[in-house]
Order: sequence, then structure tokens, then C-alpha cells
Amino acid sequence: MKICVVGSGYVGLVTGACLADFGMDVTGVDIDHAKVEALRNGKIPIFEPGLAALVLRNMADERLRFTTHLEPAIKEAQAIFIAVGTPPRPDGSADLKYIHDVARSIGQHINGYKVIVTKSTVPTGTGQQVEELVREQSGGKFEFAVVSNPEFLREGSAIEDFRHPDRVVIGSKDPRAIEMMMKIYEPLKNRDVPFVVTDVESAELIKYASNGFLATKISFINEIAALCESWGADVKVVARGMGLDSRIGPLFLNPGPGFGGSCFPKDTRAVSQIARQKGLKFRIIDAVLAANDATKARMPEKIRQALGGATQGCTVGLLGLSFKPDTDDIRESPALAVVDGLLADGAIIRAYDPEAMQESRKEYPQLTYCRDPYDVADGADVLVIATEWNEFRALEWKRLKGLLAQPLVVDLRNLYEPSRMVEEGFRYISIGRPEVGEQFATTADRLTDGSGDAE
Repeated sequence: MKICVVGSGYVGLVTGACLADFGMDVTGVDIDHAKVEALRNGKIPIFEPGLAALVLRNMADERLRFTTHLEPAIKEAQAIFIAVGTPPRPDGSADLKYIHDVARSIGQHINGYKVIVTKSTVPTGTGQQVEELVREQSGGKFEFAVVSNPEFLREGSAIEDFRHPDRVVIGSKDPRAIEMMMKIYEPLKNRDVPFVVTDVESAELIKYASNGFLATKISFINEIAALCESWGADVKVVARGMGLDSRIGPLFLNPGPGFGGSCFPKDTRAVSQIARQKGLKFRIIDAVLAANDATKARMPEKIRQALGGATQGCTVGLLGLSFKPDTDDIRESPALAVVDGLLADGAIIRAYDPEAMQESRKEYPQLTYCRDPYDVADGADVLVIATEWNEFRALEWKRLKGLLAQPLVVDLRNLYEPSRMVEEGFRYISIGRPEVGEQFATTADRLTDGSGDAE
């Protein structure tokens, strides 16, 4: 089956490569000439484990190709997947400009029955807009069907998520379109993956409802972590006690510096806006957004307090810049909220991330980018763990202790057990757990005791 995937960003590239791997004949279309040329030369513009090998293999087998020419791709395709960006507007609503542009192009070049699949995350009612635009541009000359097929890909595990999803959602009332979608996803159907077949509007809302609920769980456990810190409780034990309840489950109950990335912040704001369009208030989601902002703001304050109440003139070693491990995505990363707070205080930041430093340099050229965690720690007054990359889970603490100006660690991801850090001779501050380790002179004290000049 010939498929056109419009948009070769994160969702479009993963979708196209995985569908090609399912045996489909896929043409990826993008307006970015440089990106298309890079892809043709085997250069993948994003970091995602396993994606480069998948793209190259299917290109070599001639099941996957890339072009900037949309018209022939539309005319040849039986199904057209729309996977373009839906960036947030200032009011939080999704900007559908690119979706509308693609819909108009499809209407202009349609030459027979097509299944038009919205893969991008879009607000409820978008499918109807796409249908109206295609019909308007085509003059109603050809039959077509609009399908909502939301993606549930997690950055860092997108290939696995596509191949082994929890469910596949298909929104359409057109039997012919549903049959075609079932053929496209036949490898998943044969594995007994659950399929949810519904109307377009319900399918569109499933994605927002899912992300909104997961964001709620994250914000909830972060609020519980703040309570634990106030009362001397251990959030790890509290979360485990909660997660053993089958009605709650253990996933998304790991406290941290707040949620970020390309999905949760954007989608929670968008679903709040969807409610306002109908004169409603999504009070829980509005509270989740406020709680997440408060959590992010609390992280620089934890570091300030660890350093005696101020960070001006201090050197902070920061491990992690991406919003989560196994990605180079820094969009709304909680780690960068820490950077913003510390830079505003006048701190000096030495940073390392396995994949995200290239992107970070574009926005934060004033940081000192280091070779590895040990380079980060050299002379730093505190070591901060902001992203839970696996390589940060097995650090050589004796070596780090000799490099740091003082044995102080603020772990915003709870990667280590407090008892171990005490044994290693560190003062250790984490999220939602009691602080451990001996107090020592603050950085401000050391700057005025003859080892340095006070500001």
C-alpha cells in the first residue's frame, strides 16, 4: 500500500519508518529542503534510539523515501498521514496553520478516493475542519475520508511504542477507511493489540485526555513530595504504598522537577483551551498547570538553600539538560527551568548532557559545556542531577568528591539512596525525602574566610 506521510519531524519520521517496516511503501514529505537532503544522505535530524537504523534499512530496501514535492506524493498515495507541528499559541491553544495548509494541498491535488489520517495531536473538531477544507478545495469531485489516529509515542522509546502499543485508536465512521486502517496496522492486529474504533471527535479527545491524566499524576506526586519534605516523610515509600493499589498503579509516580517536553505542557494547555471554547473550566487541568509551574520554581530554591540561601558567584555543576533521558529534546525541560533560575541569581553553570548540548548551546551559549560528569564537577560548589540519564546512575563518587569544592549533591531525580550517599561522605538533598549528611560552611562563608573575595 502506498502511503504519504506529510511532515518529517519526530512523529512523522517515526511513523513513516515504522510503517515502512510494516511493509508499506512510504513517501515522507517535508517543506524543509535541508532536512530532506540530510535524510536522503542518511543523516537523521533527531536523536531517538533505534530510529537511524530503521530509517536506513527501509531506505535501502526502497520502502521509504523523502521528498519536498507534495503533489505527486498525494496523487500516488492511498492513505495520507498528516504529521505536521501544532505549536501552542500565546493563549495555550493549538496553532493549526500547518494542518490547514496540508488539508488545502490535499484538496487541490486529490485525484481519487483517499484516506486522510490526522496523526498530529489536534483539538477536538479538527477532523471536521480538515474535511471542510479538502471538500472546499476539491469542489467535491472525489470521495475521501478523514480519520483521527492519534500517536502515543514517548520520546526515548518511540520505536518500541509504535511496534508494541497499548492500543491503536481509529476515529472514523467510514467503513472503507476503517478497513484500510486495519490493513495498515495488520501486524499489530495480528499481535492482539487492542483497537479502539470510534468517531473522529472521541478519538481526538482520547489523546488530550490521556496526557492530561498522566500530567495530573506527575503533579500530584510532586505535591506529595513537597508535603513529605515538610513532615520528614519519604515520598518513595508513599509512592510505593499508593502504587500497589491496583486502581492507582505505580507508573508516573516518580517525583521530580516537573514535567516538560513537547507533549504534556502543550497538550494540557490545549485541553484547557478546548474547554474554554465551550464555556467550561477544566479546573483540574488548570490546577495541574499551576502545580507544575510551582514545582519547577521550587527546584532553584532547593539549590539556593543548599548553598546557604544564595547562589550568586557560585559554580553549579548540572547533569542533564534534556527534559528526559534518551532524547535531545529540551523543549520546556525542567532542567532549563533550573538553569533560568540560577542564571538570574548570578550563578556560574557547568553542564553536561549526553545528547542535548548541541540544542542547548543555541539558547544558552553562556553555559560552560563539559566533556563528562567529572569535568562538570571540577571546582563546582554543588552537583545537581536534573535528568535521569542511565550514565548518571553509576557515578564514581570518590572521584567526584575529590573534584567538587565541597561534597554537596542535589538530586532532583532521586537516583541514589540517601544511606549510600552518607557512606560516600556527601551531604545529599533529594526530592520528597529527608536531607542527609553533615552540614558544612556555606559557599558565601567560604568566599569571605580568606579563600575568596565576597561580591
